[in-house]
Amino acid sequence: MNRGTVSKFDQLPTAYALLLKEGVGTEVFPKEARWDRAPAIRFERDWRGEQEDSQRATEVRLLWNEQTLFLRFVARYRELHVFPDARADGWRDQLWERDVAEAFLQPQATDARAYKELEVSPNGYWIDLNIANGEKEEMRSGLRRRVAQDAAARTWTGELAVPMRSLTPAFDPKRSWRANFFRVEGKTEPRFYSAWSPTFTQAPNFHVPEAFGHLIFRDAE
Repeated sequence: MNRGTVSKFDQLPTAYALLLKEGVGTEVFPKEARWDRAPAIRFERDWRGEQEDSQRATEVRLLWNEQTLFLRFVARYRELHVFPDARADGWRDQLWERDVAEAFLQPQATDARAYKELEVSPNGYWIDLNIANGEKEEMRSGLRRRVAQDAAARTWTGELAVPMRSLTPAFDPKRSWRANFFRVEGKTEPRFYSAWSPTFTQAPNFHVPEAFGHLIFRDAE
């Protein structure tokens, strides 16, 4: 890079995951009031940071404890497009070919081309993948998911509870991760591809680790 040249990835956004100090008890997911206290990130522009569509806006909140990372997507939509079938446990290959909310997580910075891909659809199907040098394999993370739809408000909500041990062998909340969050809506092109941290590729492509923002684990509001 020439002196004085500014890279499009020089100023990356930061997301915060808030410590869930109380347990969830017999419930898998945190209560609504706890989600409300978690910092929210929002995005409604496409993967290039250009086309804006507030009717397809996405909000993401994150909570954590030593055992679990919790993610919550609240997605506005124009129309819903989902697969009618999946594996018995809800896992669905090629889930991104219909409507999804996605999280790409990179707990370790030692290999820039290795990260985790987690997706959930409006009807509760999901996929979890290890990505390494462009190759994909099932994570078998043991994640739990919950979804809800509000047709009147034209929103759907997807929550994931992901075991920390499936994401990193030694979780250290003092170390930040790299992360990005995405949405896809539509069955056929032109589909709407939106990103929290734009990838700036010519064609839609979320697999750009250089564009991943920062994820910081906080223990207080």
